[in-house]
Amino acid sequence: MKKYLPYLTILIIIAVIVILFLSMAKKEQMVASIENNHAKKAIKIIPGHFHDIECAMTIESEHFAAQAVSPSGKTWFFDDVGCLINWLEDKTFKDEAVLWIHAEDTEKWIDARKAWYTRTDPTPMHYGFGAREKAGKDLIDFETMRLLMLRGENLTDPRIRKKLLGI
Repeated sequence: MKKYLPYLTILIIIAVIVILFLSMAKKEQMVASIENNHAKKAIKIIPGHFHDIECAMTIESEHFAAQAVSPSGKTWFFDDVGCLINWLEDKTFKDEAVLWIHAEDTEKWIDARKAWYTRTDPTPMHYGFGAREKAGKDLIDFETMRLLMLRGENLTDPRIRKKLLGI
């Protein structure tokens, strides 16, 4: 029996691996993009069904979520506008893309380029840029937010975090 023990152990390990792969194959796959959104409208996000194309995190809520729609109608999803900015920067269609952001004040999908942004919201990736539809005190426009994000001047930088939050 002892001489068969290594073979039996290997057989059990292989069986466990096969069972794991089969169980993963049956699960509904996460969606990072959708084709044929020719109307270029924001798509309702189903929590736990979509994932961020940039950071691969599961999108658990529409709060702070963003979407980018290419001229061809392909739509990508993001859990944080900072991920959208990082992902979009090297795309040839970045200026023509329709960008959607979920506004925290009106709870609607709005044009991300027309939104106003806080710098201190508790966003999923901790960048801090939460969108608002209506302008207000201490809010910045899209282009300012984009430049701050690309320069790394967001809440992930300890110096910026201390300056903005005091912690």
